[in-house]
Amino acid sequence: MDQRTGAWTPSEENRQLGLTVLEAVKSSGRLYRDGLGMIASENIVSPFVQDIVASDLHGRYAEGLPGKRYYQGCDDFDTIESLGITLAKEVFNAPFANIQSTSGTVSNIGALKALAKPGDRITAVSTADGGHISHARMGAVGLRDLALTTYPWDEARMEPDIDAACAMIREVKPKVALFGQSVFLFPTPLKEMADAAKEVGAAVMYDGAHVLGLIAGGQFQDPLREGADVMTGSSHKTFPGPQGGFLLSSSEDEAYQKRLNTAMFPGVCSSYHLHHVAGKVMALAEFKEYGEAYARDTVANAQAFAQALAAEGFDVLAEGRGYTASHQVLTRHGALDSGAGAKAAHRLEQAGIITNMNMLPGDTKAMQPSGLRLGVQELTRVGFDTDLMKDVAKLYARVLLHDEDPASVKADVRALKNEHHVIRYCFNEEGRSGYPVA
Repeated sequence: MDQRTGAWTPSEENRQLGLTVLEAVKSSGRLYRDGLGMIASENIVSPFVQDIVASDLHGRYAEGLPGKRYYQGCDDFDTIESLGITLAKEVFNAPFANIQSTSGTVSNIGALKALAKPGDRITAVSTADGGHISHARMGAVGLRDLALTTYPWDEARMEPDIDAACAMIREVKPKVALFGQSVFLFPTPLKEMADAAKEVGAAVMYDGAHVLGLIAGGQFQDPLREGADVMTGSSHKTFPGPQGGFLLSSSEDEAYQKRLNTAMFPGVCSSYHLHHVAGKVMALAEFKEYGEAYARDTVANAQAFAQALAAEGFDVLAEGRGYTASHQVLTRHGALDSGAGAKAAHRLEQAGIITNMNMLPGDTKAMQPSGLRLGVQELTRVGFDTDLMKDVAKLYARVLLHDEDPASVKADVRALKNEHHVIRYCFNEEGRSGYPVA
């Protein structure tokens, strides 16, 4: 190290390692810049949010709540977090909001810590039917050592069987009745099942991770008015902010709210990624301005895409209900547990279309599923409309139905995407790209 300049001269091995990491980061940026990002759990952030996330806040601590910190130097962040709490209450129409969570799963762990003790019973959607892994014994439910019973499932409607689920809730008498999914096509019939939960004294928890932006934009359902005591969610899916989570509640009881805050800190978070929290605050401000239009256009694009895929000859689930009312579309590509979904996802990636394989009802092997779960929220963010979603469906058909060489399709994917780099529905005065790769 040069003591005068502070410059390090790395070994050749470490220099090459650093260059490899930098090139991989740039390559990932190029992949999404030139391709179609259609993973239902991803999104891109606005240029202003990008700048905030890259700020000095990334290495700072602010344990506690605004005005009640364990560190000095937090006055500015107190301003940021206080604004964010106010905005979150407004955007989600919630009496209580905690914006500290570092992910949707952490939000779930915190909520379960607040609502149940180890050994208590919980009901939730099975992962085989589309429930999130945090709702299972392998995830947050197991971490809290809760006794899990899963809801009977109506495959045709892609939702819990209402009558059977209500009967099960009354029989099991859970401490927490958890609703919401990872595969999430339609609003949950929440009111009926929440009523059954309240009969047996259960807290009602709704995981809105995937559909939080659609909820806030008034385009899906309103869980906090339909019986949910607590709603969790991610800040980076249909809500288009940086990675993180939210914890929201319909309760105005101060003791209850304190229990939720305490479950987050010190319960499941110490420092909670201040740069991401600040990015959430900017995303909340942008969503307040543009969120309704973004949510509306996202749902319209998903419905147009599903219809176009079906017209091309794909097996699109939930035809009888109009395929989807969210940002997601589900397609089946072969027999159960055949791995056909994995093969389809691989071929699409070769063509520059980034998706994820997914288990469908009846599949039992997570790495060999029969389906794909497709999301349109990122394409909507860069200006794709319902007409363009028909063009995207044709690209899928060329790769998966007509067996074209993915390399030839990739050139057309890139040409289409190159017309749609500028991010929309945000404060973007400079017209900057949503895919920085420099």
